[in-house]
Amino acid sequence: MPPDDAYQEEFHVPKRQSVFFSASELEGQPIPARQWLVNGLIPSGTVTLLGGDGGTGKSLLALQLAASTALERAWLGLQTASGTAMYISAEDDRDELHRRIADICRAEGVTPADLDRLTLRSLAGEDALLAAQNGRTGALQASYLYRELDAKLQEDAPALIVLDTLADLFPGNENDRAQARQFVGMLRGLAIRHECAVVMLAHPSLSGLNSGSGTSGSTGWNNSVRSRLYLERVKDEGYETDPDARILRTMKANYGRIGGEISLKWRQGVFVPDAPVTGLDRMAANAKAERVFLNLLRAFTAQGRRVNHAGGPTYAPKLFSEHQDAEKCTKRVLRAAMEKLLADGKIKIEEDGPSYKRRTFLAVSDGG
Repeated sequence: MPPDDAYQEEFHVPKRQSVFFSASELEGQPIPARQWLVNGLIPSGTVTLLGGDGGTGKSLLALQLAASTALERAWLGLQTASGTAMYISAEDDRDELHRRIADICRAEGVTPADLDRLTLRSLAGEDALLAAQNGRTGALQASYLYRELDAKLQEDAPALIVLDTLADLFPGNENDRAQARQFVGMLRGLAIRHECAVVMLAHPSLSGLNSGSGTSGSTGWNNSVRSRLYLERVKDEGYETDPDARILRTMKANYGRIGGEISLKWRQGVFVPDAPVTGLDRMAANAKAERVFLNLLRAFTAQGRRVNHAGGPTYAPKLFSEHQDAEKCTKRVLRAAMEKLLADGKIKIEEDGPSYKRRTFLAVSDGG
């Protein structure tokens, strides 16, 4: 039985009229094609969560996406759907947005006059909440800003709206699964009604940051969005070798593949896709790592310093990566080189010591 008018009025439940249909009605009807803003990465008509720790550059990356959509140009080398775009920032003021737009225009070879299809709104210093909590039921209700945004979307009919950032726009507890799902549902309502992609930016929780998953608060956020991307710095054992390098990872994709990565570099105020590594480049890098590993193993052996393949304080890849002659080879790269050298028989694992306390160590094979 549907709720009566008194219940709806008391608990502020919006009136609705559900439309049920039989699956048989689909017989003979053309199957609608899935719509994408960025093919395989950002679907239209739903919500994508773009996460990243503070200072990684997710706001800039999302603004570049909005500009690419408005300019009908590729984003990170990927074709975007053409259309108007809207960028709502609760973090950056007008001057900061101006500086970033200037950098993007410089990189694209255009002027701000060419971005007439990109609408900006700075909420810095204002009430940026898109919802309010009902004091009695705890349910989320659309705020005045949400209704204002809904009307603007109706007027502009954009292909994309970017919302930066979740912490400023969401009024509830990020660890509350029910509230997370309800808020994503409100945003998805915008995406469906206006046939656009909604990209919401968010910071990862401490556990999401430490694990590398990039999740934010409750699992409700990850479960409710249809796509989730994560922008992170490139680190090896906690060490950042290039402060301008980033990786954009596909962490969830209900309509495509997960696990994809795009390597990026920050250059002159914008992110650009890193040049792909060719087969010859990769072979040269692997050969270098193997040469470094062999040379250091010989040097350590000559000094009477034994290293092992299994871990601990004498773990070869770790000690070698910290050596002055490592030639910038990281622990991860040297670990791969060690495995390749072992497989090729160029190095070997030996044992010595009494039977009750055998110890293993690495040695260069004859002819290695």
